[in-house]
Amino acid sequence: MGLIEERVRLARSAANDRVVCRLASGWVVLGDVQFLEGYSLLLPDPVVPSLNHLRDEGRSAFLGDMARLGDAILAVTGAERVNYEILGNTEPELHAHVFPRYASEPEDLRLLPAWFYEWDAAPPFDPIAHAGLRDALRGALLAARE
Repeated sequence: MGLIEERVRLARSAANDRVVCRLASGWVVLGDVQFLEGYSLLLPDPVVPSLNHLRDEGRSAFLGDMARLGDAILAVTGAERVNYEILGNTEPELHAHVFPRYASEPEDLRLLPAWFYEWDAAPPFDPIAHAGLRDALRGALLAARE
């Protein structure tokens, strides 16, 4: 079982403390590290290998949910912009990384992809410390659905 499939299984059973909420296409979760506060992922449910494995309706739902997540991140965090990435090379199951980007980032990193940050030295997700962020994102996403 791949990492994305495992995370979705945990989300379904309410055993993933990073879950923000369920959207039409899948699960919004906070990233394992929060070097850019609000870094989130969209995990499809059901899990598929790539965006190309979804039919048009599923693609539209996933990409629309990804953009809604970006809107919520902008509203909640005060980020300057949002970067979106769908890779799948290391974890070959569809998932989208949604990175808030801030004017306050170090100059040498601000203009580079988020992958240039030192992930091993980044603040880890903490269910207590990040509860307010998780709840605010959930509120923004659920309000956007209505």
